[in-house]
Amino acid sequence: MFFVYFLQSERNGKTYVGSTNKVPEIRLKEHNDGSNKWTRNNRPLKLIYYEKYFCQQDAKSREKFYKTGFGKIIKKIIINTVAQFRP
Repeated sequence: MFFVYFLQSERNGKTYVGSTNKVPEIRLKEHNDGSNKWTRNNRPLKLIYYEKYFCQQDAKSREKFYKTGFGKIIKKIIINTVAQFRP
């Protein structure tokens, strides 16, 4: 199983998009431990959304899409929708 996920910085509200073959909660912990420069500089992070894929290429393509102009618009809609349902 592969995942595309959105992490949001609790410090500044910025959003990180990534893909992984790990469970998203485990990948979140790795990011909060400082696994790469962007997440290290924007910690703490919370997992706000993820999608499951059977194929790694599909997950990579979707991650790449969310980093395009139109993908960023869709990403923002998803984030706003998810925020409406959070307690």
